[in-house]
Amino acid sequence: MYHKERKIVFCTPEEDAIITVAALSDPDAQPLTEEELAQFRPWRARLLAPPGSPTVSLTMEFDAATIAAFQRQGDDWQQGINAVLREWAIKRGYVPFPA
Repeated sequence: MYHKERKIVFCTPEEDAIITVAALSDPDAQPLTEEELAQFRPWRARLLAPPGSPTVSLTMEFDAATIAAFQRQGDDWQQGINAVLREWAIKRGYVPFPA
């Protein structure tokens, strides 16, 4: 059922403390340490083609709205399209996962 007025109900500080204690008691769901967090690298940078990678120029047709959406991202909009295609290929195992 659709409600025209939705209300967000926030936890009280006491409820939040109870939830936090319960979450921290789960050995499989512990917060990451600073060392573990430092190992993460931004995903977007990993989707860019490695420097010096060969490129291929081709002519394709896309719908205008899709291209306009990428162009609004700035001068490197073509890199954005490549990153989307590269992510698709990585997820399907066609291109190796970037190291």
